[in-house]
This record gives sequence, C-alpha cells and structure tokens, in this order.
Amino acid sequence: MAAEIATTELINELQNICGKANVFFDEESLNHYGHDETEKLLYPPNVVVKPTSAQEISSILKYCNEHLIPVTPRGAGTGLSGGAIPQNGGVVISTEKLNKILEIDERNLQVITEPGVITEVLQNTVKDKGLFYPPDPASRGSCFIGGNIAENSGGPKAVKYGVVKDYVLNLEVVLPTGEIIWTGANVLKNSTGYNLTQLMVGSEGTLGIVTKIVLKLIPLPKYDLLMLAPFASLEKASEAVSAIFRAGFTPSALELVEIDALKIVSQMVDTYVVPVNENIAAHLLIEVDGNDVNVLMNEMEAIAELLQQYDVGEVLFADDAQQKAELWKLRRAVAEAVKPAGYTIEEDTVVPRAELPALIKGVKDLGKQYNFHAVCYGHAGDGNLHIRIKKEGIPNSYGNEEMNTILRALFKLVKSLGGTISGEHGIGLIQKDFMDIVFDEANLNIMRAIKKAFDPNNILNAGKIFDL
Repeated sequence: MAAEIATTELINELQNICGKANVFFDEESLNHYGHDETEKLLYPPNVVVKPTSAQEISSILKYCNEHLIPVTPRGAGTGLSGGAIPQNGGVVISTEKLNKILEIDERNLQVITEPGVITEVLQNTVKDKGLFYPPDPASRGSCFIGGNIAENSGGPKAVKYGVVKDYVLNLEVVLPTGEIIWTGANVLKNSTGYNLTQLMVGSEGTLGIVTKIVLKLIPLPKYDLLMLAPFASLEKASEAVSAIFRAGFTPSALELVEIDALKIVSQMVDTYVVPVNENIAAHLLIEVDGNDVNVLMNEMEAIAELLQQYDVGEVLFADDAQQKAELWKLRRAVAEAVKPAGYTIEEDTVVPRAELPALIKGVKDLGKQYNFHAVCYGHAGDGNLHIRIKKEGIPNSYGNEEMNTILRALFKLVKSLGGTISGEHGIGLIQKDFMDIVFDEANLNIMRAIKKAFDPNNILNAGKIFDL
C-alpha cells in the first residue's frame, strides 16, 4: 500500500479508529498540515488524523507499520527545523485533541499533562497554584508541550533553570510498532536501566509519539526585575554576557537583540518602550528573580555597574509590570517580525558563552564573504544565538546548493568555537546534511541503530535528523 497511500482502505481504517470527524483529506487541510514555521516549505500529507487517546494512536501505528505507510507526528506546527513536515507524504497524526492537564500534584510538585496542551496555558495553570514550569520558548503562546518534548525546547529562562529535559520525569509513549510504554517513573532520581525518558526528549518524533508527560515543578519566585542595557558595539554587548557570570551573577534571563532586528520588530509592535537609536548596535535584556526584592535590587545595580566596563549606554530599569511585559513582547516577537522582512532562514547555533563575540564577528565576516545579511538575537546567557539570514533570491536553505555552502561554513565556524549546530530547534529535515560536521560516522551509526530498534520499518518521521 505504500505506493498508493491515500487509498479508500486507509481512510476507512482511520475513520474506523478515530471517527469520520477526526480524519481529513481535503486540500485545505492537507496544505495546512504540510508545513510548519520552517522557511517556505510545503509537503502536504495524504491524510490527517486527530486521535483522542493513546489507544487510537496505537491502532493507527500498528496499521501503518504493517502496511509500511509513512507517519509524521505533529504538535502545533511552530517548529523551525522541518521536524513536522511530512516530506514523504502518508499520515500526519496531530496531537491537538490530546489537550488536557490531567493532574497537578501539589504535594510532590509535579504535573501530568497530555502533549497538546499549549505551553503558556500549562504555565499559567500551575502559576495559579504558586508553582513554576520554567521552559518558555518564544512561541509559548501557541506551541504544545509535546512539541517542546520532541525538540528539548529552552527559551530565555534556560540560562538559570535549564531546558525541558531538566523537568521531564516520565513519559507515556506509543512506539512505531504500536506498543504503549512508560519510559521511567514519577521520581526525582532513577538509576534503573537505560534512561529511555531522556532518550525520547529531543528525539524529534522519530522514536515514538508521546501521549502523557510527567513534569517536575518548582515554587514560583515572588519577584522579578528587568533591565535593558544598550551597547554601541555588538561585540561589547556579547563580551559583557560572559563577564556577568564570571562576576558571580546568575540572571533568570539574559537575551541579546541586535539593533537591525529591533528596528524591524518595532514596526510590528506598537510600543515606545525601547528607543531605536542609530548609535546603538545591540541591547541586552537582563532579568533576575527570587524571593527577596532588596537582594534583587542590589544585584541589578551591581550588574549595571559591571556593564560600565563594556561601554554600555543609559540602562533602562523596567518600572512596572506593564513595562516589563512590553519589553518581553518585543523580544518574543523578533522571530515573527523578521521573517516577512526576508530573513527566512534561521539557525540556532550554540557556543560556550565566552565565545559569543567570536561567533558574532564570524557571522558578520561570512555575510561579507558570501553576500548575505544576518540579524542576530537570542539566549546570550547560555550561548544560544539565533541567526536569521536574508539572501536575495534564496528563501529556503533546504535543497539550495549556494545556501548550503554558506551554512556549512557557518557550522564549521561554530564547531571550531566548541559549539554545535542546534541549541533548541532540532535538526529535523533541513539540518541533517550538516550532522557530519559535529559527529563522526560512529556517532551517527549508533543513532541509526537506536532508530532501527524503535522503528524497524522506518515509518515514523523518517528522513529527519539523518537518513537510514
């Protein structure tokens, strides 16, 4: 059946499993589920199904595995590496109807959730109980927890609190062959066999489909303070990042935004909280949080004093919650704003934070060498720099030889600085051809063997991360 995937038999089988109302094969639906936020790519599937339980997903995968039908799991479709693009056609399994928070265990500081819950909804729900789930990607208002698991997402709070993997305790997973397993236990320590939980986190939907998630929570900090520091030099701004940590401070967020990105996003977001000044090259957005506001105020003043050594301009301290919200709104809107401006190719390279100045200089040098323009922004506190590239006439890197030459040069630079090619977006479809830069063939063969053990017929999100 693999050669004629969209047969009446397949559609009837999916309708029998999930009901006719949850199976879609009209052109509009197929096009909608044929792309995510990666560049300008479109690969429509043959059919979309929206199951409501692990048991339904199990039945779908058993059938597709038996008939060698490609399956692509999908969350909210906010990914930036092509991980949810069904380039082989077949069936898209959307988790959007698995959208319940099942239990908040206040005694043990845990939450059990389905994968289709929006990240910000989960955060706000536990916040109402005085609890905190820190990972907060820029798309938190629309992305799903399940997608965050698949990509091991981070966000601004990662610099202090860690990324998704640091909060996942246990997962219910449907394997490509249809078996339903739990990967671990709802405990803080576990040295019982191989760590299948952490193997699943960041596996980009290639090993199984997560249907329940047990997350660790922490108490919600009572206070947070925020400041914006302008710099006349992009290099000085990036040098200041490492200096803050060397001085003994651990901000809860430390973000860098280059002025070109700020100019673009300021046109989209109606706010005057950040003046766009031609003498400024970049801003650092610095947040501290905790339970003693006096300690935090002293810490902010000390950081501001330290920044004077790096030619900082006039530091803006956010006066109230509204000003803080406007500053964060600007930062979170950058990726959305620069894409329509032609910066359609995004990489999320990561280096040791002290190497940020060298990375930024290297990016600008490559831009001159290969005649492209780039804007830089991102999670400077953990060395994770988002690089948005605009090159006339090239909207996509995928399948473009000229852009692939540019990216290979960029990734070799990253590797030479002790970094790697993705910090939180994943490899997916568009970066798999560069895995040889950071891994030997022995590493890749181990990964292929793991994939084969979970998915012997290679039906689940095949062609992502690497080819078998």
